[in-house]
Amino acid sequence: MNNHDDTQAGRARVTDSPELLSYYDELAKVEAGALWTVANEIEPWYPQPRSVPVLWRYADLRPLVRKALPLVNADDAGRRVVMLVNPGRRELSAAVGLLYTGLQIMGPGEAMTAHRHQAAALRFVHEGHGAWTIVDGQKLAVGPRDFAITPNNTWHEHGNEGTDAPVIWQDGLDIPLVNALDANFYQVHPELHQRPGTVVNSSLLSYGGNLLPYGMEKWTRPYSPLLGWPWEPSYHALGRLAGAREGSPYDGVIMEYTDPVSGGSVMPTMSAHLQLLRPGQATLAHRHTGSVVYTAAKGRGVSVIAGHRFAWQEGDIFCVPSWAWHEHENLDASEDAVLFSFNDFPVMRSLGLHREEAYPDNGGRQPILP
Repeated sequence: MNNHDDTQAGRARVTDSPELLSYYDELAKVEAGALWTVANEIEPWYPQPRSVPVLWRYADLRPLVRKALPLVNADDAGRRVVMLVNPGRRELSAAVGLLYTGLQIMGPGEAMTAHRHQAAALRFVHEGHGAWTIVDGQKLAVGPRDFAITPNNTWHEHGNEGTDAPVIWQDGLDIPLVNALDANFYQVHPELHQRPGTVVNSSLLSYGGNLLPYGMEKWTRPYSPLLGWPWEPSYHALGRLAGAREGSPYDGVIMEYTDPVSGGSVMPTMSAHLQLLRPGQATLAHRHTGSVVYTAAKGRGVSVIAGHRFAWQEGDIFCVPSWAWHEHENLDASEDAVLFSFNDFPVMRSLGLHREEAYPDNGGRQPILP
């Protein structure tokens, strides 16, 4: 018997009758219902994500993001962001699954007011020099392709100290997840701005050297004390690993940004990765629970997601829904390609929901759908 046959014993297979339909009406009047009428829908054989694979081209988005700069005052908007919305998750303002992403622009000399929220946030800088963020009083300077975090419930504000060009960075947040749990809070800083410490990049200076500081108060918070990971050392670490190991057949040479104290993910609900595809490399297809937002940090390539082919180049953003088959290919025969990504894997693992499998047929490669 087909294991996914809803007519088999063990699945809901009740045939409606006039008496049952009348019974359902009686239940509805007291805000109740019969489980067997929805059981197969709410307990599917395998994940049925509403999100669909999407590619957002940076060349299309960039002029629209810049157009917002003179149209919307930063103080009025709070944050001047163009959000990327999945057609299957519009009601949640989500990019994929329960993850949000958007492109934020800050003009030269501009500073946003400070606030905090229960949702966790991260940043990946696309362009511009002079960007900074202050997280719980620690000022962090970031540049193109740098990665930074704003853990949940930390005071934070952003700005651009540059004098000649805007900064555009990508925000990633777990807002849809926190809202789904009815756990979100938002608060504006009572003084509108924080008073930063005297040392810029203090978290990087303290925790970014692959050695843990000794003799300091022990870090006990559930997120990384390191708030930023500059591009150059991260990319060089990826290159060194590529020289030492073959890497994953499904992800190429991949590394996770980690909490230097715990060795785990940078925040409890989201993790982030950097992966390198060698020149001409094509990975095998696999799928897993958990949603992923990818950003092409370097090079150009193709990803096949749920049988659909998406060609990307530097700056483009695309998503892989939970349990969707996916594989990647570097189209350049002489240069490597690098993908930055963030995901909700920590949630999947902490709740015991993580599952992963390789594509079983066709030598591990998906057929392309028409």
